[in-house]
Amino acid sequence: MWSCRRNESSIRQCGIIEEPGVCNGGYYHHVTCSESVRLVDGAGLCSGRVEVKSNQSWASVCEADFDRQDAEVVCRDVGCGAPAALQGGLYGEGEGQTWDKEFQCKGNESLLLDCDTSDRENNTYLPGNAVGLTCSEPDDVRLVGGGSRCAGGVEWYDQGEWRTVGDDDEDQRDVAAVVCRQMGCGSTVSVPPGNTTVGFGVGVDCDGDESALRECIRRYDLSPGLTVICSDLLVQPDIFLTDPMGGVSRGHQGPEMFRGYNFTITCSTQPQYPGGSFLLTFTGSNRTQTQPAVSHSAAFLFPAADDSHQGNYSCVYDNYVFSHNFSSESELLPLAITASPLPAFIIRHVVVLLILLTTITTSYLYYKPTRRQERVNRVSSMDLDVNAMEMVSLSSRAEAGPGEERAAQGTE
Repeated sequence: MWSCRRNESSIRQCGIIEEPGVCNGGYYHHVTCSESVRLVDGAGLCSGRVEVKSNQSWASVCEADFDRQDAEVVCRDVGCGAPAALQGGLYGEGEGQTWDKEFQCKGNESLLLDCDTSDRENNTYLPGNAVGLTCSEPDDVRLVGGGSRCAGGVEWYDQGEWRTVGDDDEDQRDVAAVVCRQMGCGSTVSVPPGNTTVGFGVGVDCDGDESALRECIRRYDLSPGLTVICSDLLVQPDIFLTDPMGGVSRGHQGPEMFRGYNFTITCSTQPQYPGGSFLLTFTGSNRTQTQPAVSHSAAFLFPAADDSHQGNYSCVYDNYVFSHNFSSESELLPLAITASPLPAFIIRHVVVLLILLTTITTSYLYYKPTRRQERVNRVSSMDLDVNAMEMVSLSSRAEAGPGEERAAQGTE
């Protein structure tokens, strides 16, 4: 079996850790080769100085002849993710020759050999301009069934499909460390016993210091599916400020609260796991408040803002999951306390008086008749009185006899 340090130019330069002629048929290493380009002197397979194959030798590439579209093709060619950093001299200078052409990649090519090239317009190559490239790790590993991207059964995307990864008890911790590192999930918290519920998977052997699972050795034999719990299990919670009286404003450094106003700081998180609690921390003092998470959030009420409330706040979400305690902290919320244009109690009284005045005015306008309506009402009342008198007169005449009526007319 060969033992290499990754900086050898040929497999013949690697050491042998087993006697010649001895072959352990249970192991093989999966290698992705590129015939045209490589990344050297980097931290792993996906970072380093860009070198191109030219006449059976490797040549460095000038930064001026290399752009973002070229980088996308190179990262794809070497089996890595999207380009993350592109800079001249990032990984030193090559000792060999310099590539004398300029790439004209469109960005969608699978191999660098598929790109067009043109003669370099400027033949001057300055030291420190050998282009360095950092590609993101490929999304070829995932954790499933754990309620978080940082917990669950390990799966590896290989040859067009997701395959379960398995391992024996002796090497599980090393494999788990590589998986958590590649996923950006922190360190390993636990590796539950072999999980046969997810089936058996391809065996993997890692030293524990690899940057990605594809740098490890794969075996022909199958092992029980591997489950990994990483430290960054919980997503980062959110923190925000609210107030019911409009006493908050936006300053240059963050929210500003008027002195004397009440305000609320709310902590919330995504619904990953039930339960848990929120701890509200304050950098201005040692004061902390804790509330249980209800519907994945908690509200902390402050009745009246004063200078002691000025400082930075953060929410820490704690939960007990997979027989371990996990926590995740939000970003800092800076809060400044400023003087209100008017004292808060005056504003409160003014608001109350305005409400009362509005109510009284509305009632008065609704019930008070207009002057015209009063005149119409008086005229209508007089007409009713006249009509009533005429009705009485007619009634009296009807009751009197003819002689009396004539006498009455003579008297008139």
